[in-house]
Amino acid sequence: MRELNRALLARQFLLERSSLPLLSTIERIGGLQTQYAPSGYIGLWSRTRNFGREALTTALQQRRVMQGTLLRSTIHMVTARDYWLFLAAIAQPRQAWWRRITRTQFGDLDMEAAASALREQLASGPRRADELKGVLRARGLPPVTWGGVAQWLHMVRVPPFGTLEQRRANLYGLAETWIRPAHHPESAGLYVIRRYLGGFAPASVREIADWAGIPHAMLLPMLQRISLRHFRDEKGKELVDLPRAPLPVAATPGSCPLLANLGRYVAGARPPHADSSRALRPLVFNTRTPHSVPTFLVDGAVAGTWRFEGGRVELNPFEPIPRSAQREVDDEARRLAAFMR
Repeated sequence: MRELNRALLARQFLLERSSLPLLSTIERIGGLQTQYAPSGYIGLWSRTRNFGREALTTALQQRRVMQGTLLRSTIHMVTARDYWLFLAAIAQPRQAWWRRITRTQFGDLDMEAAASALREQLASGPRRADELKGVLRARGLPPVTWGGVAQWLHMVRVPPFGTLEQRRANLYGLAETWIRPAHHPESAGLYVIRRYLGGFAPASVREIADWAGIPHAMLLPMLQRISLRHFRDEKGKELVDLPRAPLPVAATPGSCPLLANLGRYVAGARPPHADSSRALRPLVFNTRTPHSVPTFLVDGAVAGTWRFEGGRVELNPFEPIPRSAQREVDDEARRLAAFMR
């Protein structure tokens, strides 16, 4: 288990911060989950040397990074290249998933017509979320339609909305007019698999499927086309990995990074969709904090939560922090506070 933990931390640049360019870093970690807009900024600050908050805002404004509904039907920041490849792989299975979970209560809603109505509104430029929801209401569609229409109509959050400077992300535009589409349906599935393995492996096939939000059975034939390493975890479960990907030894020292909301996946050797640290979940993810709370690590495991208040980062450890790690945690908290001001 410790070896898997170190592999995950290394690939997420949480053992050693990345010196790569911004876009390369975002691609290597598999994108950033950003229902809460500041999460992307804090996530990159935790992983990148000398990261300046303006760098991500500029990349969003220059359309080199896009923010929209992607993996597991959640909001992610990814590079423009990854955006279209991810969509080509996940769009159809996510539509089938959405219909399956809503059919019993709402029947077969006409999502194609809903998407067409919103596309018409967005053709002349970005629109506020309330305007778009009003269009759906006028067609007699229930509120749940807004939550699912992104599976049919590819919309992006338009900056400066959805940035650290203007956190409320309520302005949407058509992805296809924001940046030229680049569809690669034949290779998209393989691309998504490699992105996951590069950022999170060694992992099981089901973990790859859960991360992407596509059926496990769809991945199996694709995996036969990739050269892979095979391992067994402590319970005998088969894990796969890319050749020559980083595998630090178990004795590799862990660091004490502060993580953004939804950063709890580094609690063990698995991301959130396969988090084995069940005891931590009520502390960082519950009905009052549906996007989780920010956490910090000590030696590679979640050791507490933090919050930014009054210009300071206040730490809330679950138990006393070892003296050997206290200084590093405090230094990180001071540095993050300066970044957030």
